[in-house]
Amino acid sequence: MRIARFTAGEEPMYGVVTGDIDEFGQPADDTVLVGLAGDPLYVGIKVLEQQYKLSEVKLLAPVLPRSKVVGIGRNYADHAAELGHEVPAEPLMFLKPNTSVIGPGDPIQYPPQTSDLHYEGELAVVIGRICRDIPAEQATDVIHGYTIANDVTARDLQRSDGQFTRAKGFDSFCPLGPWIETDLDPHDFSVGRQLQTHLNGDLVQDGSTADLIFDIPTLIAHITSVMTLLPGDVILTGTPAGVGPMQPGDEVEVSISGIGALTNPVVKKK
Repeated sequence: MRIARFTAGEEPMYGVVTGDIDEFGQPADDTVLVGLAGDPLYVGIKVLEQQYKLSEVKLLAPVLPRSKVVGIGRNYADHAAELGHEVPAEPLMFLKPNTSVIGPGDPIQYPPQTSDLHYEGELAVVIGRICRDIPAEQATDVIHGYTIANDVTARDLQRSDGQFTRAKGFDSFCPLGPWIETDLDPHDFSVGRQLQTHLNGDLVQDGSTADLIFDIPTLIAHITSVMTLLPGDVILTGTPAGVGPMQPGDEVEVSISGIGALTNPVVKKK
């Protein structure tokens, strides 16, 4: 099931996406959204009679993290190598504020504090219930679903600060979307799903989730051994090789097979 958050011109609402999604993450022309009564994370799936054409609504970030976005650094060996880093012995965690989240089509703002702003296409995991100290073998019990993320990073600030908070924490630095796919499980990603990033139509990242160093159950076990995760919290699982700079006027699309595609323009922050 694909669950989207959207607006048809009034208050945001949730809906189930019905229709085919092609191998490039693009929906069919006849795709519609069947309205839901409230946030399914809290009230479950309660279908309404209202239906909306996907082409006539604005998709929003499919989830508003209740407290945090947990990022995982250097979780693909080829990405660690391209930055000149060793592969970590255990998951390398950092936090992005929930205020960094934006949705499909929303602009990534290029702030004046950086001159080296990078895209990082990633698979994101949405947590479905309060959880702490979850064993890896029980990880599927706490997953609501999966979406796509762009872990936008001011690379020069990351180098100068020596840590990740400022470099990854600006408003608009965590695009999420286009919806949450609930019918996959961690095994699907261990087998491998293609993750691609296009910059202005040019392929710049082409990886597979099979190359994750630490798989999703391992990440959930590790994170929850440190902190409690709440419903709607998001885990960014890392990015493959090919990260690089964006400029105002660029457009970035991140796609994952079986989920969809997330596209955002880059604009200069005023």
